[in-house]
Parts: sequence; C-alpha cells; structure tokens
Amino acid sequence: MLALVLQAGRRVAAALAYRDFRLLWVGALLSSIGTWMQKVAQAWLIVSLTTTASAFYLGLDSFVGEVPILLFTLIGGVVADRANRRHLLIVSQCVQMTAAFTLATLVLTDNIHIWQILALSFITGIAQAFGGPAYQSLIPSLVPKETLPNAIALNSIQFNLARVIGPIIAGYALLWFGMVACFGLNGLSFLFVIAAISALHVTHIPATGPANMRAQLKGGLQYVRNQPQLRTLTILGFFSAFLGLPLLTFLPVITKDVFQQDVGLYTQFMTLAGAGAVLGALSVAWIGKHRHMGMMLLILQAILGVITVSFSLSTTLWLSKLLLFAGGAMLVTCFSMTTSLVQLLAPQELRGRVVSIYMVAFRGGSPLGGLISGWLVTQMGSAPYVLALNGGLLTLVALFAMTRDHGLREL
Repeated sequence: MLALVLQAGRRVAAALAYRDFRLLWVGALLSSIGTWMQKVAQAWLIVSLTTTASAFYLGLDSFVGEVPILLFTLIGGVVADRANRRHLLIVSQCVQMTAAFTLATLVLTDNIHIWQILALSFITGIAQAFGGPAYQSLIPSLVPKETLPNAIALNSIQFNLARVIGPIIAGYALLWFGMVACFGLNGLSFLFVIAAISALHVTHIPATGPANMRAQLKGGLQYVRNQPQLRTLTILGFFSAFLGLPLLTFLPVITKDVFQQDVGLYTQFMTLAGAGAVLGALSVAWIGKHRHMGMMLLILQAILGVITVSFSLSTTLWLSKLLLFAGGAMLVTCFSMTTSLVQLLAPQELRGRVVSIYMVAFRGGSPLGGLISGWLVTQMGSAPYVLALNGGLLTLVALFAMTRDHGLREL
C-alpha cells in the first residue's frame, strides 16, 4: 500500500523533479498566497465602502482588473516571443508589488476611495497582460513535453493551494490586524517569485521570423484561426470564464444577501472553493496526458454548469458549501485541461502568441462576465438568479460543442 501511495505521489509531482520548475513553483506559490489574501481583503473593502450596489462594484473591479488582458495581452504575447521572458516577468512582478504597497499605504492613511482601488486594479492588470504570456510560455521550457500537462496541473495546484491558504490567513489578518496587513504581505510575497525567476537557468532564444511586431501578431492570429482545435479551445476558454467565474465573484453578495452572514462565512466559502480547486488540479496532475482529454473537458464543463445552477438555488448552508467545493474542483479541472491542450498544440516558435490569444479569451471572459453579471444583478435584483442563468448557458455551450466536428473530441 505504501509503495502504491509513493508511486502515485511521484506521478502527481513528476514536474517537480526538475530544478527550474521547482524553483518557479515554490516562488509562485508564495506570491499566489499573497495575491489571494489581497483578493479577499479587497473584495471586503469594496463591500465596506459601498453601502449600495456592492455587486456592481465587485463586478466593476473585476472588469477594470481584467480589461487590460483584452487590450494588451496580444501585444504581450508578441513581446514574450521576442524579449527575454525572465526579464519581462521580473518587471511585471515589480509593478504588481508596487501596486500592492500603494494600496496598503492608502488604507493605512485612511485615504482610500473606490476610484483608487479601481485604478490600482487596472495597473495590476496591465502588468499581468505582459507577464502572463511570458509565464505561461516559459513553463514548457522547464520540463519535457510529456511532463507538460503535469506541470500545468501543478501550476494550478499551487494557485489553488494559495486559494485555500490565502483566505485563511486573510481571515485572521483581517480580524487581528486589518486590511493593511493583507495588502502589505501581498507586496512582500512578490519578492519570493522575483528571486525564483532570477535563479532560473533558462537560456533566452530570440524568436525567428519577421521582425515586425504587427506581422508576428498577424501570424499568431492566422495560426489559431486555421487550427480548428485551438480555435474551439479558445472559444471554450472564453465561455467557461465568462459564465463560470461569477460563481466566485459574487460570493460576498451571496454571503450577505442569502445567508445574512459576515466575512467569516465568506472566508469559508473561498477556502472551500480553493480546496475543491486543489482536488481538481491534483486529479489532472495524476491523470496527465491521455487520450480523449477533449471529450472529458466538454463533459466536465457541462457538469460545472449543472453545479452552478444547483448552487444558485440552494438556501441550505451545508449543501451550498458542498456544491461550492464541487464547483471549485470543476472550474480548475476544466481550466487546467484547456490550458494543457493549448500548450500541447502550440509550436515553440509561436507559443507566446498562441498562449496570449487564449489568455485574451480566457482572462477577457472573466471581467466581461463579472461586469455583465453584476449589471444583471442590479436589474433582476438577485445574484442567485443570474448565477442560475450562467450555469444553464454554460451547460448548453458544452453540449453544443459536443455536436460539432472540430477534432477536439479526438484529442
């Protein structure tokens, strides 16, 4: 039995056997913990500052933080194929660190307003628009191709371990020290990932092909457009983020309006969603690269929609917690599998651009979904109604994709 457990553990952690990936993974984990601490504190700060229309401002904050993905990520993908990805990542982390420390200072001096939160979210989003493609396209350089799905799943694990650990620490920090501690600790956490990136042994290989950025961008767009599998994955990434992530965005509103409770339950909700996400990522890491990943992805996305509808209808606390745990698992399983398939299909010389196109769809779907869903809440007067609509549409998108001939089911 012990031998089987050890064998399963080695299979789940296969990519961690490689030094550079291990360094980046640990640094990213510590930074992600800080990021989730800030997410929890920032959401509660917005709810505290806005006595009315909290759902709208939560959606607006998500929108302004993610809209740079729509504006700049394609350019970031071209830059990631041209520039030294390590240097680009370090600059991105420094900008995000500065934004976190600025927010901590504003709260400490009691000079904080909604527009300042939104502006700092936008600046952070710009940094992520350039750092995201560099980070995603760097991972395949750290592990062999056959280990890539495992590495991507492990990356999801670190992010979602942080989703479990970060809200727990944030909850205690909010109760004992206040919001300044959450924002300040997030700023400090970027130092760890900067140190990890600086220690990597990756050699920068300049991109070949046309030197003109516009021509390179056009080449990446044409490649994705002419590949039915990549095109379908990009569309699925958009809809899964647009319709699925409001499940997490509106948790503060569900906490206050449905269950009439405070930050304690909100922290529990975030922790449960993160724990489910870790389970989902562990499952992907254990399964690794296999046949029929595409069909499995479509089935799981349909199940995610059903779970979202069920959560929206639940007024029983224990059932809502169970559904949120399952929803977190399905979200990350779908995201990890989609990202793995995109990375496996992208050629090395186009990886930055292909990944950036996918990220525009995936990361762009999140703010648009948050903004539109937040507006619908103000019109319909109920966050659960909007979540039910999103879940039903998410299942329909998956079922429709199953009927199309795009080659995804055969991957």
